[in-house]
This record gives sequence, structure tokens and C-alpha cells, in this order.
Amino acid sequence: MKAIFVTGGKQYYVSEGDVIYVEKLDKEVGSEVTFTDVLYANGKAGTPYIEGAKVVCSVEKQGKAKKIVVFKFRPKKKYRKTQGHRQPYTKLVVKKIAA
Repeated sequence: MKAIFVTGGKQYYVSEGDVIYVEKLDKEVGSEVTFTDVLYANGKAGTPYIEGAKVVCSVEKQGKAKKIVVFKFRPKKKYRKTQGHRQPYTKLVVKKIAA
């Protein structure tokens, strides 16, 4: 069974058993998360969401992505600014899709 759900302002296309990385959720490792904002499940599409549909995931890990370097530069103005950023994420395993 396949589904599309929304979390963190993004849409994710998943099937049961998939491992996905989403924006950080305030949940403990080992706990379950249920998403009810399901756009598509098992061939049915909603307007905008399907009532009663849900995607159940378990939290496997909380972490940070690799560091990216943000470098700003203005020519001829002696302006240089270097900044780093590590985006926090939550690693989820899709357990069940109910439509």
C-alpha cells in the first residue's frame, strides 16, 4: 500500500517499511507518530485530505544533517561572511498505512 502524507510543510510518498527523514519532530526514540494529513492512500485521493486515513511511523533516530557552509561576499566592499548550518532531522520507519 502506498500513501502521500504531509509533515513539516513537505509531502512524502511512502509505502510500508520505508525509511524516511523528515523535519525534526519532538518525539522520543522508539515512540510512534501518527500522521492524519493523508493526501493519497491505496488509489484514493482526497480533497485535500482523506478522512479516517492515517500513516503510523516509529521514530528510529534524532540527528543533524551534514554541515553546509553559507558564504556571503560583496565584491570591492571588503565584505565576507562565513556561516555554517546543520539541519536537525527525525528518521522514521513507516509501520502501517490505514485508509
